[in-house]
Formats: sequence, C-alpha cells, structure tokens
Amino acid sequence: MTVRQFKVWRGDSAGGQLVNYDVDVNEGEVVLDVIHRLQATQEPDLACRWNCKAGKCGSCSMEIDGMPRLACMTRMSTFEEDETVTITPLRTFPVIRDLVTDVTFNYIKARETPAFAPPKDVAPGDYRMQQVDVDRSQEFRKCIECFLCQNTCHVVRDHEENKAAFSGPRFFIRAAELDMHPLDARTDRKEYAQKEQGLGYCNITKCCTEVCPEHIKITDNAIIPMKERVVDRRYDPLVRLGRKILRRDQLEQEAVAVTTLHPAHPTPQTDGTAPINWHRELTPPMGADVDEKGHLPLNELLSDRVGANSPFGDDVEFPVDPTKLNYYHPEQKH
Repeated sequence: MTVRQFKVWRGDSAGGQLVNYDVDVNEGEVVLDVIHRLQATQEPDLACRWNCKAGKCGSCSMEIDGMPRLACMTRMSTFEEDETVTITPLRTFPVIRDLVTDVTFNYIKARETPAFAPPKDVAPGDYRMQQVDVDRSQEFRKCIECFLCQNTCHVVRDHEENKAAFSGPRFFIRAAELDMHPLDARTDRKEYAQKEQGLGYCNITKCCTEVCPEHIKITDNAIIPMKERVVDRRYDPLVRLGRKILRRDQLEQEAVAVTTLHPAHPTPQTDGTAPINWHRELTPPMGADVDEKGHLPLNELLSDRVGANSPFGDDVEFPVDPTKLNYYHPEQKH
C-alpha cells in the first residue's frame, strides 16, 4: 500500500473548488476504489454516482486528469506514483454535488428520438432477421449510456446554445441502428437525424469515439455513413433535380404538409417550395447511371489542396469500391 496524492472537486451548483487529499492505494485498484476509501476514511459526505463497478452501467462517469473516463475502469497503475491525480465531474452537464452531475439533457433527447416502428404485417414473435443484419447493429447495442461521448462532444460542451437543436453522438448511433434495421417501418430516419437531431452540426472530430469505453466506432460506423446517406438523398444534384420535378407535380395535390414525426406541426414552407411529405418514398433521380443496388457511380475527386485524414484509413485508394461503403469499419491492410 502506498500513499498517493489526489485533487477532488468538492462543491455544488453554487460553486466549489479542488481539495487536496492523501489516500492509501493498493496494487491493482481503480479510481473508484480510491473514492470509496476516501469516503470511508476522510470525507463521508463525498457524493459519487456508481453502481456495478464492472464497466457496464455507465454510472461512474467523471473526468480524471481532464479525460472523460469511467472511474471503475481507470486503474491507478496508469498514473505515475508521484503524480497528483485530479478528479472532477463531467463539465458539460450541471453539477448537482461533488462528482455527481445532472444528465437530464440526455434523457430528454432519448424521449425525443422516435422509437423502433415494428412492421404492421408481421405479428410480434414472428420477426425474422438475417444474422448479418443482427451483426451490423449489434455494435451500437453495446452502448451503456455513460454519456462520455456526450460530455466530450464540443458541439454540446462549448456551445450551450446548441443543446436544443443537437442530440449528440449517443443518439446518432441510435438513429443509425434504426436506419439499418430491416424491420423498422420508418423511412425518415435520415431526414429526422438531419432536421431534428442536428446531424449537420457534427464535424466528425472523432473525440466521441476516443472516449467510448465500449470501443464503439461512433464516427466511422454511424455518423459518417448517416451523413453520406443524407447527402445522397438531399444534396446530390441528380436527386435534387428529381425532387424538384416531383415537387412541381405535387404542388397542386398537397396543400398542407404534415410530417409523420410531428403530426401537429406542419413543415415550414419557404420561398414557395412544395410541401414535404416524409412518409412518401422519393422518386429516384431521372437519367441517373446507377448500379443494380441503386447506387450512383463514384468518381475520383482531384484537388491540389491537402485535406484531413480520410475516415476510411490512410491506405485506401480512391475511387472507393462502392460495395465496401457500409456501416462496417474498413478493413486495414497489414
């Protein structure tokens, strides 16, 4: 047993400060063990949220030396013996007391996210899925809702004004999971993610992926594919041309637009554009050269400007094989 130095944030919503402590640490212990010993020996009123101590409940989320982590999964052996370990609450969410924060924001966004819509022509208990479809969404089902990704996302963390319009990475993977689900009856998951969840705010810095304790590839396997699908549906020039032609034919037929997501609130109309009915299937672009799967051909984009690292990996050559553009992380060449 050795004595280690810690700085722990003590306070509440009115304010607080870092307090220095010397705590005994045994070999093999984690930060949550230290907090429990601190409660037992020095500070019985220290508030800390925890439950399973096995990295599966997501309750003990906090910031340790400035990095969002689970206290039960952060071993003391990762720090130098003469290092002072700083423990603070998640800084994105309001502090209730000491290391406990109010994560109500996330539960509000969870309630706003449309739930799975079962197919009408299949009775409960008769659902059947291919194993490949199960495997595709299984990665996102590993989420333990620790909200570390929500905490580290700078769109929420640094801009309070974004919280109303931005759901965050935890709910982007939920949208991606439902969008790829073969039994989900909704056809507007991508549009909802863009219009209501603020998918366009994300600039894919991958900070959410870096802090995920379940190692979910949030950016590569959920956010980027969702962004690509939104672009295909909403911003591709050929698709937009097809949509404009379709809208022109529907102007006289649809007087009022009501979304399937929020029936009580008609979709705002601007510049005399046609009303939007999220429930209908879009007509494919006219004259587009598509393959048997309905995908547009990919052309190599040439530029004399140096861009950021490719989300597909540094060793991938372009144009990318369209058959490999899916929710799986691209295979690395060794």
